[in-house]
Amino acid sequence: MSDLVLHHYAGSPFSEKVRLILGYKGLAWKSVTVPVMLPKPDVVALTGGYRRTPFLQVGADIYCDTALMCRVIDAMAPQPPLYPVAAGGLQHMLAQWADTTLFWSAIPYTMQPAGAQYLFGDAPPDFLKAFAADRAAMTPNLRRATTVDGAAQLASYFGWLDTELADGRQFLLGAQPCIADFSVAQSIWYIRRAPPVATVLAPFTRLLAWYERVAAFGHGTPEKMRSDAALELAAGTHRFAPTQVEANAGFAAGDAVTVAPTDYATDLVSGTLVGLNQNEVVIERKDERAGTVHVHFPRIGYQIKKPKIDSGETK
Repeated sequence: MSDLVLHHYAGSPFSEKVRLILGYKGLAWKSVTVPVMLPKPDVVALTGGYRRTPFLQVGADIYCDTALMCRVIDAMAPQPPLYPVAAGGLQHMLAQWADTTLFWSAIPYTMQPAGAQYLFGDAPPDFLKAFAADRAAMTPNLRRATTVDGAAQLASYFGWLDTELADGRQFLLGAQPCIADFSVAQSIWYIRRAPPVATVLAPFTRLLAWYERVAAFGHGTPEKMRSDAALELAAGTHRFAPTQVEANAGFAAGDAVTVAPTDYATDLVSGTLVGLNQNEVVIERKDERAGTVHVHFPRIGYQIKKPKIDSGETK
């Protein structure tokens, strides 16, 4: 399904989550490599300031946050299902835990000196300093676990997951993979990229065997695409996914709004409200190079506000 354009970079954990889902679905997709840190002019042209990686482009529709991106992919290619009925609501709760709590234990643990040295290899000191400053700016209020605490947390988390697999099931919630499998897999993938610290996984043999089953789905069939070509695609597309603003949602179609994540990388994206329901908010914005785009965000983890024109503040 070459209509899908994934903007990502090789070492991004959330990008790996989506790449594995594209592999599970057996899809063809366009691959645009984005910078690992600011400045990201082509990214901003499409998203309006959302700087997290990855994001998904379908023509002039831009989908932010993997929680929403995965639903879009599943709707476009329903088989095999990413949200099997048998996995119920638990799959969503487990996926959200994996995308937040597990992720924020796994990443700083992996980035301890022994892991970072392996991940970044011969990167020059100036790059490492700039990368550290970029990530610190994204998470100014985040208190990261120490290496010792992180190891203890991960041992507990991996033990819980390993126990779930003790009955011989192939995937976390049964015989079929679901969104929870891919959300958990991204953190294990990231840890395994740094063998000196990946020893934390060694006791959990069932979990490691499960991970190999998920990783075996691969990444589908990517085709490289330049970022300027992605901008041209957006500018040349004049149709959008259907949207509407539901009644009694606290906002009206045409409202000027800002949307921002509530946890980290909380950059505001401004635009005109064109879609709002329980699951999604959509704003329209115009860019000199990307043209008119619709930028989509999930409702969970994001805040919508109306600007106060008289003072420049938000309410």
